[in-house]
Parts: sequence; structure tokens; C-alpha cells
Amino acid sequence: MASLLLSASVRSFFLFFFLLPLCLFNFLPLSQGNDKEWNHGYEFIRKASSFSSSPSESSSSSSSNGYDYIIVGGGTAGCPLAATLSEKFSVLVLERGGVPFTNPNVSFLENFHITLADTSPTSASQCFISTDGVLNSRARILGGGSSINAGFYTRASSRFIEKVGWDSKLVNESYPWVEKQIVHRPTFSAWQRAARDSLLDVGVSPFNGFTYDHKYGTKVGGTIFDRFGRRHTAAELLATGNPDKLTVLVYATVQKIVFDTRGTRPKAVGVIFKDEKGQQHHAILNNDGQSEVIVSSGAIGTPQMLLLSGIGPKEDLQKLNIPVVLDNHFVGKGMADNPMNTIFVPTKRPVKQSLIETVGITNLGVYIETSCGFGQSNDSIHCHHGIVSAEIGQLSTIPPKQRSIEAVQAYLKSKKDIPVEAFRGGFILSKVANPWSTGELKLVNTNVEDNPSVTFNYFSHPYDVHRCVEGIRLATKVVQSQHFTNFTMCDRQTTEKLLNLTVKANVNLIPKHVNDTQSLEQFCRDTVITIWHYHGGCHVGKVVNPDYKVLGVDRLRVVDGSVFPESPGTNPQATVMMMGRYMGLKILQDRLGKFDGI
Repeated sequence: MASLLLSASVRSFFLFFFLLPLCLFNFLPLSQGNDKEWNHGYEFIRKASSFSSSPSESSSSSSSNGYDYIIVGGGTAGCPLAATLSEKFSVLVLERGGVPFTNPNVSFLENFHITLADTSPTSASQCFISTDGVLNSRARILGGGSSINAGFYTRASSRFIEKVGWDSKLVNESYPWVEKQIVHRPTFSAWQRAARDSLLDVGVSPFNGFTYDHKYGTKVGGTIFDRFGRRHTAAELLATGNPDKLTVLVYATVQKIVFDTRGTRPKAVGVIFKDEKGQQHHAILNNDGQSEVIVSSGAIGTPQMLLLSGIGPKEDLQKLNIPVVLDNHFVGKGMADNPMNTIFVPTKRPVKQSLIETVGITNLGVYIETSCGFGQSNDSIHCHHGIVSAEIGQLSTIPPKQRSIEAVQAYLKSKKDIPVEAFRGGFILSKVANPWSTGELKLVNTNVEDNPSVTFNYFSHPYDVHRCVEGIRLATKVVQSQHFTNFTMCDRQTTEKLLNLTVKANVNLIPKHVNDTQSLEQFCRDTVITIWHYHGGCHVGKVVNPDYKVLGVDRLRVVDGSVFPESPGTNPQATVMMMGRYMGLKILQDRLGKFDGI
């Protein structure tokens, strides 16, 4: 996508600027370890080149040589879904990335920012830039977003569960299944404690303590990082699967879904994928009419996969010479991302690295969170950490077409003269839930490894701007609270000074305005970044039915956040993992009946 958005000079800047983390002393190259350790003892996880066209005799529960379920994407939803379905049926999971277990940049909290800033072809995080000019990332690793996110775990509201039509009893059985395996109570740092006390001080009350539940007020949520700072991802949920019926292939890049179009309705019969050596394979479903291809590739990957497979707007598909399986103009439409804006908070004392632990949930649909400590080392001062950098003096105030290698070099030189306090701080995050502004996703070409064109239209609806302004006002009060100033040992600063620091620290490709610290509306538009909570593109009633089966075709289903009308809770990963378990149980119950031990 960068080639479509940026001129040649800007592309050079972008690559140079985002490869700077390679100089970090703690940058650790992607490594799968030795052959005995790379899959962490999960014998059913294999490299794609080992693929055999049929399940083993022990894993086949059908009368054919195919699989009962082929899951495209071993991510946040795909892993728990696969583990659950394998209790009774043969399951093949195809994941385009590698494993998280032996990748230290994924496994350790202290390296969180490095994976996001790594733009190499083997990175666990694939960078994409929305046409809005906002830098973003999508997962390219087993475990999906749970392998590269900030780790915060919190359930959806009861309103959301009711809105999407889920069985609350089954939901309340599925969340604990996830939690007992990979979720932990955070260590709760001094920075987070100051944020909690400040939120309560400015009226975001009551304090609900430590809870997974979505409650108005201030709370401490769960985390998938344990007390040693090690990440536990959705990939670990595969451990509960039946190893005799489960096959997980990594470095398996699905090219398209294959359909039989000879009947009155197209039906999915398998997929074509490429292994890590570039060889192409064909995985097929068995002949049972209830077997399915299930796409769990995320809000970016799933609509992209449907389009590449011939399901989408006819005129768009024909332009790329993609054979049309089903004309559906809603595929890729209604894309949304919860917009986030931040206020940089300097501190005179070093802070321990901390990701999201505390959240303030307001009646306005604005959430306040915080992170800190990812820019304070001497090496960090000379490098860039993407959207989580606690750095001022960046190039964000220079219009994109004026960003040159010389400008980058001048920036690096001036950066060394910035007071160390500027690197010891963190951010107060304000994000708008359930944005009314939406966009769309379109293909750029037929290469599945390239990013599609994604537009979110941040703040195109005035109600989102209104909520952002209220969120920034609230976040400013939090920073100016005595609890925070006592902790940071910095004097209470004016709103304009705080926002000026933030404008300089913000990283996106949106030109800045001279009045953006005086107009909060302009500040919101100019400094918007992502919190990776994009959703939509395969909405219920337009692309899928209430059971997430794709409309107009047979044996094809979607299970991931692309079907969501909004991002659940304050952070979606808990609900997406729960959704994988929930839909697995529901599929088993629908197929076998509720009295078959399900």
C-alpha cells in the first residue's frame, strides 16, 4: 500500500525511518530455534512444506481423504476455534506466519515495541498504512493479534453480547476457558497506580477493582503477560486440542478458496496455499455436506481473502481478472477503527515499562488508558519505536512531501540534545469506542501477501470528533491531577504545553496544522493514530448470516472481528478468543446435538 500512498522520496523516508530499530541493542532476530524446539513441543504444528494432501488415518473421521474443517488463519479466533472443533473432527489450520514460542521479540513485554517497528518480510507484524495516512499493523504469526498486541484482557459489555445475538450462557462458559489457560493478573506498576488514582480524582468512578467485566468507572483488567513479563498467546490454546485430529501448518499462505460452481449455489471444496519454499498445495474438504472452510484471517485478511476468492463487487473483481463466484457489493464495506489520540507525559524519574493495565470507562463511549517506559534507554534515544515512542521532536510537523533523508538526519542529530525526561515518560491514551465514521477495503492486486487498500475515514462523522474532544479534555485533567504530578515530579503544565509535546511526538503521515493545539477538534484530526481495533468488512446480514455463514455460497463461514458491528469492550482480544471457543462449541452442538458431550 505504501507505493500507492507515498511518493518515491517519501517511501525512502518511511523505510529508513522505520528500520532504525535495527540499531537497538536488544533487537533480536526472528529465529525458530533448532528443529526440536521450534514448535515448542506441539507435535501437530508443522511447517507447510511437510503437507500431505490427506489427514492421517488416526485423524480422519470421514469417508473421504479431506478434512472436516479447514481454518484459514491461526490467529486470535482461529486457534481456540481449531482446538474446540478438533475434539470431534479433523481440522487443518493454515497460518501464513511462523510460531511465537521462540521469537523473543514476541514473547517478552520489554520487546513489544520492537516487533511493531520491524518492517522486514519476516516480521510477526506486517505494517500497512491506511489511505487516511495512519500507520497500522496486522499480525503475521500463529496466535494472530494476541502475539503482537499490548496484552490487555477485558470482556465485552452485556450490551454487546445481546447486540450480536450470542447465547449468554455459552459466552459465560467460553470466557473462563480462555482465562484459565493464558490470562494473568497484572503486577500493577507505580505508573498505573498513579493513572488509577488520577482517573478517580477527575470523576471516572467508581473504582471497580480488578475485574474482567466491562463496568463504567475505573478498573484494572487482566493481561496475557505473566508476572515475569512473558506473553501467553492464543497459540497456547491449541494445547487443549485433540492432537490426533489437529494439524497446524505454519508458513502456509492461502492464495484463495476453491469453489465448485457446477450446482445452483457455489460451494467451498478446499483452498490453495503456498508453503515456505514457494511450492503450491491444494487442501480439500471431505465429501460431508457439513464440512466447511472457515476464514479467521482478521478484519483485514478475511475480506481480502473473500475478494481474492471471487466473492465481492463484480466490477472490482473483473478489473483484476478475478473469476466472479458471487457478486456481493458489501464485502470490504463498513470498515472501522477505533481512533486513538494521546497525551505525552514526561517524568523526571525512570519508569518501569508498563502496557495497558488500568482503564477508565466513561458514559460518553470514551476510554482512557496508559502505557509507559518504552523510550527511556540510551539506545532508545537514538532510535524510533513507532506509535508507542515516548519521543518529541519527530518529523510529524513536516509535510510528507518535504520529508527527506536530510530531514531525517537532522532529526536524529537534534534528538540527542533533547532532555532525557522526554524519553522517560509515557502516554495517556484516549480512544473513541464504536466510531460512527466508517470506510472500506479494496484490493490493489491479486497478491495475497500485499496489503489491500484500507480507508477508515477517521473523524468524518462529527459525533466522533465531539467524543474525541471530550476525551482529550478528560485525559488532560488526568495528567494534571496531583497524583500524576507527584509521581512524575514534573510541575503541572498547561493544556497547550502538553498538547504541543504530543503533536511533536505523534507519528502519522497526516500534515499538521499550526493551530492544532488551540483547536481540540483539529488536534484530534491531526494526531489520530490506531489502537489496532479495526473491525467490519463482513457484516452480518450483508456478507454473512447470524451464524456467520457466507451468504450465497455453501460450506464457507467467517469467524473473526470482520463480522463485528463495533469493537467489543475496551479491547477486543478477550472477546475474539472467546468467540473462537464459542463458535467451535456452537458448530459442534449444531452438528452433533447438545447431548453428545458438547
